[in-house]
Amino acid sequence: MSSKRVVTINNLNHAFGKGELRKPVLFDVDLDILAGEIVIMTGPSGSGKTTLLTLIGGLRSIQSGSVKILGQELYGASKNELVKVRNQIGFIFQSHNLLSCLTAEQNVRMSLRLHQDIPFEQRSAMTTHILEAVGLEDRLNFYPDNLSGGQQQRVAIARALVSQPQLVLADEPTAALDSKSGRNIVEIMQQLAKEQGCTILLVTHDNRILDIADRIVDMEDGRLARDTALVSG
Repeated sequence: MSSKRVVTINNLNHAFGKGELRKPVLFDVDLDILAGEIVIMTGPSGSGKTTLLTLIGGLRSIQSGSVKILGQELYGASKNELVKVRNQIGFIFQSHNLLSCLTAEQNVRMSLRLHQDIPFEQRSAMTTHILEAVGLEDRLNFYPDNLSGGQQQRVAIARALVSQPQLVLADEPTAALDSKSGRNIVEIMQQLAKEQGCTILLVTHDNRILDIADRIVDMEDGRLARDTALVSG
């Protein structure tokens, strides 16, 4: 594992609303994540996990504190700077957000349109390769409605990883799946991430998948309560 920091957060605070309706949700968060690490974030609903994930992904504006992603400071960053950061991140959400009018292959290839430097022929080859890697080589031309929940989530993972991002942010990726499918999904993420050398930050309530992590970070009431490194046996 590299000593290079992919995520560096210092003294991060965040609130929703204004005036009397203002509700603080994150308090003095400090967090470093190194290249190649798989970090799982746990904590009760409302503890600030998803808010923190969206701030790291550049999906919300930083109000107070510092968030550096791949060396880019997000506080005060321009729209172009945020787009460059987002293009290096793969996002996986609880709902797979596939477009029903597109096949599995088209859903995955579409995410490469953001990367104009990749020739069209290469995009097709990368798409086929990543769908084979998640075990969907015989489902390339299937539409989402003709895929199981686990298969749809595998398409979503392929879409997130096809561009070989340096950071993957996953929010409850196994929540809608049975235990076997959920386990399969995170093991695919783990394997592909290790092969590509990318970093994963995964939010989950699923205690059955905690063992894939290098570290577990616990959120409570908007604060980082514990940061525990796991020793692999």
